[in-house]
Amino acid sequence: MITRRALLGFIAVSSISPAFAGDHPSIAFMNRFGKDMLAAHRLGTVGKFAGVIDAYADVAGISNYSLGQYKPNLRANQRSKYYQGVVTFMSRYFAEQSREYRVAKYEIGEATVDADNDVIVASKIYLLSGQTYNVRWKLTKRNGTYKVADVKVMGFSLTYLQRGLFTSYISKRKGDVSQLVAALTR
Repeated sequence: MITRRALLGFIAVSSISPAFAGDHPSIAFMNRFGKDMLAAHRLGTVGKFAGVIDAYADVAGISNYSLGQYKPNLRANQRSKYYQGVVTFMSRYFAEQSREYRVAKYEIGEATVDADNDVIVASKIYLLSGQTYNVRWKLTKRNGTYKVADVKVMGFSLTYLQRGLFTSYISKRKGDVSQLVAALTR
């Protein structure tokens, strides 16, 4: 007789997606992204990071998620300006971090599919200081290609942290998203 615990264990194990080998399209995407991101990191400029983010990130998805409950307050005529402001915000963050955390190399690991059909790619970052970090990239399909939807470092989601910053900023301004748009595009 199968116990409830055994049945739940079987369901859990059978629902885990297999890891993809190095020839999966998500790995090829990550190899291109990693190469371009490392080049941006070594240059360390906001402009170089902005080019990589524009090319590889799900800017609209990240931007919309970052507004949280204030997303309906973003007017259609503000959208493109806001999205570009988010690219600049993220680029500034990465440029600033590139000075403190000097990357020597990276390794792309395996990819798995999560319950939402997003691809999670494991990677390892090696710093010049000798420290290493496991980084998990969440990829989503947009217009037939992969886009980076989130990144987790030390278990912290960067889009979740950004959402906290943005919604706190808007909350302090009585829900006025236009003030965030103005601050991001200065």
